[in-house]
Amino acid sequence: MIKTVISAKAILVLAATTLVGTVSMLAQASGEQKTLAGVVSDAMCGQTHMMKDRPDADCLRYCVKQGNKYALVVGKRVYTLEGHEAELDKYAAQKVTVKGTVKGETLTIESVIPAK
Repeated sequence: MIKTVISAKAILVLAATTLVGTVSMLAQASGEQKTLAGVVSDAMCGQTHMMKDRPDADCLRYCVKQGNKYALVVGKRVYTLEGHEAELDKYAAQKVTVKGTVKGETLTIESVIPAK
């Protein structure tokens, strides 16, 4: 009887641990919906553009043509952006508000508008 109770408790603890881990993985896999305001940049330069003799927008566009992704600089954080490339090009080096799903350091865009 005691072994059965201990075994039942062990199974419940294991099930709860597995459930918490699964929920955590699903939340991480699906991402978190966020609205962020920041400056459109590129993933290579981030906050500081490397072409000092050119406007930031020119540097950003050059870096993107070289294969780098667009990015959103929010304070000291830099999010790599996925989607809406034509709009991002239009707002190069400008402040925008982006709605989307964040997974780690990647933000998959649902909408992007100029910041007010």
